[in-house]
Amino acid sequence: MTAQPTSTEAASRPSSTVQREAETASASRQRPARSFNVDELRKAVGAGLIDTVLLAVPDLQGRLKGKRYGARHFLDRVLDGGAEMCAYILATDADMTPSDGFVLTSWATGYEDMTVVPDASTLRMLPWMPRTALVLGNAVDLDEDPIEVAPRQVLRHQLTRLAAHGLHAQAGLETEFVLYRGSHTSASRVGHEGLVPVTEENLDYALDHTPEADRFFRRLQGSLAKAGMPVEAVKTEGAPGQVEVTFPYGPALTACDNHLVFKHAVRTLAGRSGMTATFMASPQTGLVSGLHLHISLTRSGNPMLNHPDGRLSEIGEQAVAGLLAALPGLAPLYAPNTNSYKRYAPSSFAPTCMTWGWDNRTCAIRIAGHGQGLHLEVRVPGADANPYLALAAAIAAIIHGIERQLKPPAPCTSNAYEATDAPRLPLTLDQARSAFRHSPVAREAFGKTVVDHYAHLAQLELDHHRGTVTDAEQARWFTRA
Repeated sequence: MTAQPTSTEAASRPSSTVQREAETASASRQRPARSFNVDELRKAVGAGLIDTVLLAVPDLQGRLKGKRYGARHFLDRVLDGGAEMCAYILATDADMTPSDGFVLTSWATGYEDMTVVPDASTLRMLPWMPRTALVLGNAVDLDEDPIEVAPRQVLRHQLTRLAAHGLHAQAGLETEFVLYRGSHTSASRVGHEGLVPVTEENLDYALDHTPEADRFFRRLQGSLAKAGMPVEAVKTEGAPGQVEVTFPYGPALTACDNHLVFKHAVRTLAGRSGMTATFMASPQTGLVSGLHLHISLTRSGNPMLNHPDGRLSEIGEQAVAGLLAALPGLAPLYAPNTNSYKRYAPSSFAPTCMTWGWDNRTCAIRIAGHGQGLHLEVRVPGADANPYLALAAAIAAIIHGIERQLKPPAPCTSNAYEATDAPRLPLTLDQARSAFRHSPVAREAFGKTVVDHYAHLAQLELDHHRGTVTDAEQARWFTRA
């Protein structure tokens, strides 16, 4: 729930081989039953029901990037061998600007290719695109080793580390976005302030939606269900035009895969309805949108966070303590943009400091649910977060707490915004980048290559904004300087 601040991871074998085998085993446990497999794709192509296959790789910003293939060509030439794509997909800013400073690829190395290998377990129909199927791919280098900075691999590595403790993560993602009337293309010519929210009042938990909004919700829910990812709930939020969508619990990697497909559906369906959807953390002054990570841990299929007497288990306490201790130093993974930090405002239902509490929405970590359904709700990521990176940060923090056997402070039982002795979240991306680069947890959990890669991405974002004059600056100083 987010609203306006004013109102709601064989010694005889190479280590890379051991890691790949461990990751494969972990991924197989994370893999759900497939509703659309390769044999079904072949039949659909033969029947003329599918003529296009999209092969996509999640980029650093959490967007789907890739190529469209004729379906028969995909089956004959791409499915087994993969496809070459320029590695800069995983080494560029939001504008897709080729930039030096990345080790993966740059002008100095000639912007070489990487191979994207289809992950058949992610194959699905896209009901919002005629006769089209989508499959996500894994990015690998010339030696067929995973590219460690790729978002899916960043998360997979943390899940492998967690599995070394006999634990597995289930996740349910709850995200918010704001829906406006009008197209982004038209609005960008005259200023985004010209866009009007599809609802103009506080419709939090409302069930009397306009026909316009109801049609969009029905199309979205129906399309996602046909794509094999039915939603748990859709609700309007407290800010005008704000919508919250919650998905059922599932394997952590799958939850993030589904999230990117969900965002693709939202944007496509909104555009066809003459609307624009934004997943900015703070699209307007006083309006904030979050990506809440609902996380549970299991061992041999048994929930591990709850104690029989109703309190947190020892592992649960360690997980909470790890999140509180480590997340402030991992912020570029869940708050990647300058705008991300405008979300952390008092009385906004977005946290400002690292506290935890039982069913307390003012806290960064909320303990939700009961009995075996008890779980952690991590409320620090904004709607703009790359879900793979945000969840990887949370898992890395949990592992830190478990390995160090940390104990959390007393839970917050009042207004966490008034806490004076809790670690604060970074105020700016500049602060976050510095903390991330020097975080021992980040270096231990992710390795130097990943830390340097995402620290450089943050620097590119800072450099872009440092030289840009904003509308807000003009409005405040044009006649006053």
